[in-house]
Amino acid sequence: MSRDILDEFEEQRRAPQYPSVPARLGDVVEDRASGFCGSIVRITNDAVTLRDRRDRTREFRYKAGGFLVDGRPVTLVRETRAAQQPKLTNSGAIAGPSQRAQVARASRIWVEGRHDAELLQHVWGDELAELAIVVEPMRGIDRLVEMVDEFRPSPVRRLGILVDHLVDGSKEQRITMHVAGPDVLVTGHPFVDVWAGIRPQVMNLAEWPDVPRTVEWKQGMCDALGVSINDFWPRLRNRVRTFADLRPELAGAVEQLIDFVAPPAEGASVG
Repeated sequence: MSRDILDEFEEQRRAPQYPSVPARLGDVVEDRASGFCGSIVRITNDAVTLRDRRDRTREFRYKAGGFLVDGRPVTLVRETRAAQQPKLTNSGAIAGPSQRAQVARASRIWVEGRHDAELLQHVWGDELAELAIVVEPMRGIDRLVEMVDEFRPSPVRRLGILVDHLVDGSKEQRITMHVAGPDVLVTGHPFVDVWAGIRPQVMNLAEWPDVPRTVEWKQGMCDALGVSINDFWPRLRNRVRTFADLRPELAGAVEQLIDFVAPPAEGASVG
């Protein structure tokens, strides 16, 4: 017996409806069919490529409800506007999305680690893209003086540095006082880690757990919450919607750096 077109329409109407989520480089998603979870490292018209924490990569085609984001089934779609596509540089630095192809400026913003860089891209990506400013993770500041010397800052090659736990008398303060200058701006926040610069309310917590000084903060915090570090960070980052979800000390420090390394207005001199 042939199927009635109205029967087919009714089946389609009753099919699950999944929210569409734009695929963005650096976002962490999970393929529902295989359980493979990783960050998006490549986006094409037909598929996305994911890289997991063991550096394995796999390609997955777009399909309705085919991915999980924060545990929620979604339909991953490719954005049509290039302005919404963040870029990863060959060095592993994270640059913002751009409305047209732009050459990255010589000025840079340095942050302590990969999570710091991802958070800046997540919140300020559009602004960074418009200004063609690249954010680079330093992986610690122990070699900061040497790194700044090698960078050779100048009025057209400014350097902004975001430092965790920048408080009076800290090791971080002692190191950074040797690099500040007219073309180098160091800002920071008082938190021991950039995670703590995110308001705990985004995870429905009143405060982050207390962690003894003898315990590495991320590990102690995750142990207290009963979660793993690798799984918790993508969830935490993706709960941040705007800079209002960040502590003002962190948000303000980043805003200062962007203003410092941003190109001067047309006709203005570089100060």
